Amino acid sequence: MIKVMVIDDHPIVLEGLKNLLSSRDDMMLAGCFGTGKAGLKAIKELEPNVVLLDINLPDISGADICRQLRRQDKETRIITLSIHNERPVIRNILQAGANGYVLKNSVGEEIITAIHTTLDGRPYLCRKTQEIMSQVGEGDLVEIPQVTRREKEIMELVSKGMTTGQVAAQLFISTHTVESHRKNLIEKFDAASMTAVIKLATRYGLI
Repeated sequence: MIKVMVIDDHPIVLEGLKNLLSSRDDMMLAGCFGTGKAGLKAIKELEPNVVLLDINLPDISGADICRQLRRQDKETRIITLSIHNERPVIRNILQAGANGYVLKNSVGEEIITAIHTTLDGRPYLCRKTQEIMSQVGEGDLVEIPQVTRREKEIMELVSKGMTTGQVAAQLFISTHTVESHRKNLIEKFDAASMTAVIKLATRYGLI
């Protein structure tokens, strides 16, 4: 019996996965969890064969969950279920340790195929994801930059329209430090301005 665990905070998705797995004689739903923290704890206790993982969770990103799990567990298969169809997002989660990537608008049988394929030791990308990975769109990032906690805080505040002075006051740091972080972010994203950085960060789910 294949034990499948789900980490996703969308009720409609959860209901669909429950129905899909309950129709299979060779699979069982080990548990559903709406946060990354709860999911990581449950993986240790439930020892599932496969984890179906959403990228955007309220507390921990899917990529961070993959990295944390891979540090302690090389065997559990991780299949990402996501609405994101951007090449850098897909590349980022696979590099973090996911075994498969399936878009949420895929048919249920693709999820079942993904489970069996990854358990056989092979990576799995749904058909649409394969098409995306074979193309590079103009203006796309090659890969998603790694940003620090402070850089993420600054991006979130700038995205709300705050000036350098307001960001500095909010975070209790100097305006020079804020400007230094802004410059680093522009370089990391290979962008022309912070406006472009915010646009890319929002597009790829960093803020």
